[in-house]
Amino acid sequence: MRAFSSALDAIPLALAENSGLSPIETLAEVKSRQVKENNSTLGIDCLGKGENDMKKQNVYDPLISKRQQYLLATQLVRAVLKIDDVIVAGEADAE
Repeated sequence: MRAFSSALDAIPLALAENSGLSPIETLAEVKSRQVKENNSTLGIDCLGKGENDMKKQNVYDPLISKRQQYLLATQLVRAVLKIDDVIVAGEADAE
């Protein structure tokens, strides 16, 4: 679960870092504000406008496509975790 959570944080961390911000501090601040203000539209201010509300900056990410991406990624991880055998090349020939 921690790895999955970390994977979800990768995008905002990359946005903050590529914007010249301190990624860990910026993400911690945004998450804290999201909880305190009960505002899920807060995000990383990549343009340096001083506004973290993505709705006010007209930044939208369609929920339908994002939901499908998360479902597909989760299904893929579950499928990989179900694999319990590893076949090494050349191993079958030795038998």
